[in-house]
Amino acid sequence: MRENICFYFMQTHVLFIFSLVLLCFNTTAATSLGHKLVVAAGGATNTCINNEREALLRIKARLLHPNDPLSTWRREEEDDCCKWRGVTCDNQTGHVTMLDLMCSYYTGVGGEVSFSLLNLTYLNHLDLSDCSFHGTIPPFIGSMTQLTFLNLASNHFVGTIPMSIGSLKNLTTIDLSENNFSGIIPRSIGSLTKLTSLSLSNNSLHGTIPREFGNLTNLLTLDLRYLDSCTIENLDWLSSLSSLSKLDMDGTSLAKVNNWVNVIIGLQNLYWLTLGRCDLSKVMHPYSSVVNSSSSIGVLYLDNNNLNSSSYRWLCPLVGKKLTSFDVSGNSFDGNLSDFLNNLSRCTSLQQQQQQQQTQSRRGGGCTSLQQQQQHTRSRRVGGCTSLNRLFTLDASGNQLTGSLSDEIKNFSSLDTLNLAYNHLNGTISDKLWQLPTLHRLNLSSNSLRGVISENIGKSNLFKVDLSHNSLEGALFNADLSELSMSVQYIDFSSNKLGPCFPKWIQKMKKLRHLDLSNNSISETFPTENWNQWLPSQLRYLDLSLNNISGTLPESLSNPKLEFVDLSSNSFYGPIPTFPAQISFLDLSDNSLTGKLPDSLKNLTYLKVLNLGHNMLSGYIPPCVGCFGQLEKLSLYSNSFSGELPLFLKNCTKLSLLNLGANKLYGNIPVWIGKDLSRLYALSLKSNNFSGAIPSQICQLASLQILDLSFNNLQGTIPSCVHNLTSMVQKGLFTEHNLHRYNNRLDIQARYYSVDYSYDHLLIQWQGKVNEFGRNLRLMKTIDLSTNSLTGPIPYEITNLQGLVVLNLSHNALLGEIPKNIGQMQQLQTLDLSKNNFSGGLPSSMSQLNFLNYLDVSDNNLSGRIPSGTQLQTFELSRFIGNARLCGPPLTKYCPGDKELEVTPVVGESKSNGETIDELKRWFYIGGAAGFVTAFWIVFGTLLLNRRARHAFFECQDSLKDWVYVKVAVFMAKWRRVACA
Repeated sequence: MRENICFYFMQTHVLFIFSLVLLCFNTTAATSLGHKLVVAAGGATNTCINNEREALLRIKARLLHPNDPLSTWRREEEDDCCKWRGVTCDNQTGHVTMLDLMCSYYTGVGGEVSFSLLNLTYLNHLDLSDCSFHGTIPPFIGSMTQLTFLNLASNHFVGTIPMSIGSLKNLTTIDLSENNFSGIIPRSIGSLTKLTSLSLSNNSLHGTIPREFGNLTNLLTLDLRYLDSCTIENLDWLSSLSSLSKLDMDGTSLAKVNNWVNVIIGLQNLYWLTLGRCDLSKVMHPYSSVVNSSSSIGVLYLDNNNLNSSSYRWLCPLVGKKLTSFDVSGNSFDGNLSDFLNNLSRCTSLQQQQQQQQTQSRRGGGCTSLQQQQQHTRSRRVGGCTSLNRLFTLDASGNQLTGSLSDEIKNFSSLDTLNLAYNHLNGTISDKLWQLPTLHRLNLSSNSLRGVISENIGKSNLFKVDLSHNSLEGALFNADLSELSMSVQYIDFSSNKLGPCFPKWIQKMKKLRHLDLSNNSISETFPTENWNQWLPSQLRYLDLSLNNISGTLPESLSNPKLEFVDLSSNSFYGPIPTFPAQISFLDLSDNSLTGKLPDSLKNLTYLKVLNLGHNMLSGYIPPCVGCFGQLEKLSLYSNSFSGELPLFLKNCTKLSLLNLGANKLYGNIPVWIGKDLSRLYALSLKSNNFSGAIPSQICQLASLQILDLSFNNLQGTIPSCVHNLTSMVQKGLFTEHNLHRYNNRLDIQARYYSVDYSYDHLLIQWQGKVNEFGRNLRLMKTIDLSTNSLTGPIPYEITNLQGLVVLNLSHNALLGEIPKNIGQMQQLQTLDLSKNNFSGGLPSSMSQLNFLNYLDVSDNNLSGRIPSGTQLQTFELSRFIGNARLCGPPLTKYCPGDKELEVTPVVGESKSNGETIDELKRWFYIGGAAGFVTAFWIVFGTLLLNRRARHAFFECQDSLKDWVYVKVAVFMAKWRRVACA
């Protein structure tokens, strides 16, 4: 009876569940059927289905979208989800077929990928790229077998790529790039045989590329760039991908892959190939034999592979007649530029000849005419100067090419972009360059090119030209450049010899957006009335720094387009004019500007960098400075500003560098610096009249790496909380967020160029002298509290700052002993404790300061023996004087017990404390070696300069050799005796 009852209830539950499933199925089917009936009746609809609409709302609920890019996704029933942003429905059935969250850096979409995606049963296109999703890929995505397109690129996914991606058999496109995936690449991806595009780039994957990728015979695009630790043992699998047209493997080592050139050439449809940073120079046999086919490659990137001129033997098979873009930048190609250009032309010539021979061989038995053989011979003799008439872009920057930019450049008649920057070119520029009909972008910067810039530059069609950092002269200032003025938008002629006159032709360039004539020895006084004509109306970037231009700054600098202005290191005088509201970089330092800061500065709400240092400005710092909500650097160094540190500066919460040194500011250092300016990494208030104690809130600046409060009237003790300056605790360079650069994108003829400019500059006391640090400022971690009235001991916590490079506490009233653990500050290069009241001995741990190259402990009350070590005995005596009871080398004062050692000829170790005092031996070695070197050069210098002595030397060289051998033997014998003693 009990069994029958159980069976009855079980049967009832099964029927009940089955009924629910059937009901759900019927509901969905009925809904779909309803849409189909409407369509059949002639009323096509794209109104979304209710359960899919609810699924979309649940997906939105699990997302973070602070900028509300999904504002069209509303719950009102009358809203049609097929019209929502990023949602696409089937016009016939109304089912959601495509979902693109359309994320970007600005939308900030993130959160959690919702399980409700499974309710979109007809979804075949899913794009979640450029969002901020974290964690692992949700396992349920492997169940969405109807997907044909899956893009999860540019997120923060971690963990391994799940094997269940192999179950998505209908996928034609999968993009998992720009994430943090680890582990190996699943072999199951090789089963997705419908794939036409696969991207796994920029992840932390390791292991080898699976050979199963050879099964993906429909692939058109394969992106395996920067897979961290992935390697390729062989490329046999690649030979199967006959349809492949684009292959990216930047940063993936091919060092173990022989004959890779043969495999690549075998891919007859391959057009795009990037193999940058692939260790190509380490491949033993990249190319085994001649292949009876020509390269189809149009875009070829082989940058940063340490390739040299011996690479032409395998490079030529890749350089075919279809080549349009060729990049071998960052390699080691050397020799004359003409040879390099001729070799490229020869590569194309050889391929064309091989193709002709193959065609004729198929047609008539492989024989070539006498005329063709003669033509081939002439081609070989003259260097094979067959024009690369399809080459659009050539980038050979960052190599070791020498010579002139010669007439061979005419063979590259289709060039649009030519980049030969950062080579060793040391000749002139051929006029043929300016005659290239389609050349629009030219970069020859950072070479040693010389001569006069030809007037024929005015006949070119350049949009962008960079000739900076050469030795070019400027005779073209009065030339007719009317044709050039119609096209050019970007000019960088910085660091040349174009002075002393102004280039008057600039005023004709109505479309000019970027102009850099810095460091050109321009010394003309420019009248104010000429500025209006001289400044192009479209100009956004202006750099005339490091010249000697004089005159007043005109009101025309209020040009509404200007975003970057650098007029530093000139001789401008007078007041500061009005600048446009959208300007973001303004540097007027190192001039002779006078007056007060104008009220118009309050309108510069986009300003990131303001540098007015080294002028003759005066008065109070006006409240308008605090209005700069975007301000990252403020430098008013070396002026005559007075008053207390203004309170409104606390509003500049993005400040990373604040330099108000060498002014007449006074009062206490405010506590809000530590509380509100949390991004500060450099703070300089030196050479003012600040008084009071150093506020402990300074210790809250965790990013602070440069602190300079020297030459003030500060009192009290050094805060013991200094160990909270965590950036000084860490060893090494500045972290990336402390590398401050101005970056601006410039659109020139539908191409974007980034203007990258380092704006960190600071004067720092370094090894007893004041030095200006610019780009190398990132190397510095320094505390300078010198020349104040500080009292008390050095807090022992300061020894935790193990990344500190400079510590200067000189010229104070500090007392007590030097911390015993100071030796653990092993990055110290400068240590100045002079002119204080320190007592006790120098800690023995100081001998561990192996990088120390400047030490000064003079004028204290120190006593005892100077510790022996590799550094301390090498400093001058003056660095230790003024300590009456200090003794031992390098001082001439003996320590107690050393008198007996003075009489004894053998200098060994001190028996009292076990420290080595072998200075005599060391100086004997140095003196002996120096004497031997001096004698050597006296003898051989005489032989080099005196012909008669040289003849005498060769006549008696055997006797001289014997004499030298004897002298060397005697010297070495004496050295060994002293060393053994």
